[in-house]
Amino acid sequence: MSVRKILAFVFFSLLISSAQLLPGAFAEDNPGLRKADSAFVQAASSSDKKALSSILDPEFTWTDSAGKTYTRDEVLQNPPTTQANASAAEVQQRLYGDVGLILAGSGKTHAARFWVKRSQGWRLLIYHEATLAEEARSGAPRPKECENPCKTLPYEPKNDAEKGIIASWQALETAVTNHDPQTWGLHVADEFLLINSNNDHPFTKADRVAILDKQKLTGTSSAPIPLVSAKMFDFGDTVIMAANHRRDTDKPVRVSRIWIKRDGQWLMAFSEQTIVQ
Repeated sequence: MSVRKILAFVFFSLLISSAQLLPGAFAEDNPGLRKADSAFVQAASSSDKKALSSILDPEFTWTDSAGKTYTRDEVLQNPPTTQANASAAEVQQRLYGDVGLILAGSGKTHAARFWVKRSQGWRLLIYHEATLAEEARSGAPRPKECENPCKTLPYEPKNDAEKGIIASWQALETAVTNHDPQTWGLHVADEFLLINSNNDHPFTKADRVAILDKQKLTGTSSAPIPLVSAKMFDFGDTVIMAANHRRDTDKPVRVSRIWIKRDGQWLMAFSEQTIVQ
């Protein structure tokens, strides 16, 4: 067997092994979701306002790579364009009950399309885009102490699900501040993925643990960016969180997250973060 064939075999074996480590993350391909997403890509690429109107959820928002967020009405008046919606983009699908996540990438640009199942069918709730940095950026120095979001938040949870998510999130962010990867990992799904415009590649759970370990060794301050506002969309054991963050010394950050309830514990499964330029 040639070296090339051996390497190809090893590569695909690793892909299969990785998929086996992600329980419940990549459910069987959903034809309805795939069809709805294809219709969106076609409508967005051709700026078909009529088609978009039937696809976009009433609470839809679009965040572009510059961090600017548009409402549904603004998008229908002047549909944005992006290479991340091109037919040639690499696409992955994740399914969490009535929430579908489509991840599309073209070069450094990554788009997350958050779909929700309504009575009328699949509707696009959030389109969130981030263009990765050529080199990872550290940003401004972070404080050592964390008040918001670790201890207090400018957000009042509306139900038990949101209370559980807030408790899990605050424990997660406290672990980040304390460089405690073991506790952090208890609040994050195995298939966790972070796409951040400050990074030069998407981060898996293992990547994030390695960073926390490194920060612990170097004593790097890592308190998270305070929350400014948030909105949650509840779909049973899956909740979508759209949030705005800002630290006085930094630019604002727009974040879209997916939380899932697994074995009675709320876990963060996905986070897309874009610096507002």
